[in-house]
Amino acid sequence: MAAIDPVELTRALVRCPSVTPDASAALDIVEAALRPLGFACHRLRFGEVDNLFARLGREGPSLAFAGHVDVVPPGDHALWTVDPFGGDIRDGKLWGRGAADMKSGVACAVAAIAAFLDRHDPPRGSLALIITGDEEGPAVDGTVRVLDWATAEGHRFDACVVAEPTSPERLGDVIKIGRRGSAVGRLVALGRQGHTAYPQRADNAAHRLVAALHAMLTVPLDAGSTHFEPSNLQITTIDIGNPAGNVVPARAEARFNIRYNDRHDVASLEAWLRARCAEVGGQFEVELSSSGDAFLTVPGPFTELVAAAVAEVTGRRPTLSTSGGTSDARFIRHVCPVVELGLVGTTMHQVDEHVSIADIHGLTEIYRRILERWFG
Repeated sequence: MAAIDPVELTRALVRCPSVTPDASAALDIVEAALRPLGFACHRLRFGEVDNLFARLGREGPSLAFAGHVDVVPPGDHALWTVDPFGGDIRDGKLWGRGAADMKSGVACAVAAIAAFLDRHDPPRGSLALIITGDEEGPAVDGTVRVLDWATAEGHRFDACVVAEPTSPERLGDVIKIGRRGSAVGRLVALGRQGHTAYPQRADNAAHRLVAALHAMLTVPLDAGSTHFEPSNLQITTIDIGNPAGNVVPARAEARFNIRYNDRHDVASLEAWLRARCAEVGGQFEVELSSSGDAFLTVPGPFTELVAAAVAEVTGRRPTLSTSGGTSDARFIRHVCPVVELGLVGTTMHQVDEHVSIADIHGLTEIYRRILERWFG
């Protein structure tokens, strides 16, 4: 069986300008690499999004790798020192949009599987890959729809590794074993318009809004939990839309984001927000929606298996973390335990995004060691 070079595979993927949701060409490359390995490949299109589900074997135990090949736009090409879709190699690094987030991670998973199969007979169990073209976008027609399809088709998974760039400084220094929830909110204070010279005849909505926001920022949501840092609320905009300097506003609006731990869900957060408004008094409108609650893969045999593979390759024990934003792991956690482990992501979404060539080879070896331990 021919070896797959993860660097060259990454370069081929970077050269596909697969800005969400236009990931079809990149998925073609992944599929072409997997079919000779014996994988049954299914292209699944939902709405405008093309996805790939590939599986080798149908028996348990089943290990899945997940990732995405869609990328954010490169922005102004003139600000880049390289072609954002050129896949250039220089100074020991591979450059281009998606090099870090996360075409390299997908390439490493495919190359590791090829290396594992080259050394062993087909494993007693099964391997799956869930590759989407919608992670950087709405994340509606990607992983969540593929998982619905896979479940309906009878596919089951015992564990999953998501190849997101989780390492903050050095390869393998962090494994994500969960993520905080993320909720966006809208708060509207309603009052009564009037003349600023006669405030007793008005009810200043701006004053009520500021008081409510002050309460939300000074009363802690929680003190954190065993595996999560304290939840936090960040105001993102305040809008009154009052063009007159002598008019008390009757309406004031703020929007905010809450990153929350496993002590909360949307219902408890909304109750907390309404309690802060009640302390201020007056009329408020509260809206809150979440893209996913906090989740945790409890440390145990699977997390230890992954951590041990990292230590074998890097000589360092990784930190188990739940920090950072959201990822498609929030969908996968509903079907099996999931961890996230990938390259150093300090340049993701930035101009001149790049990753270390040595780290690409290192992550491929870590993934191969995970396969050895899982099927060993």
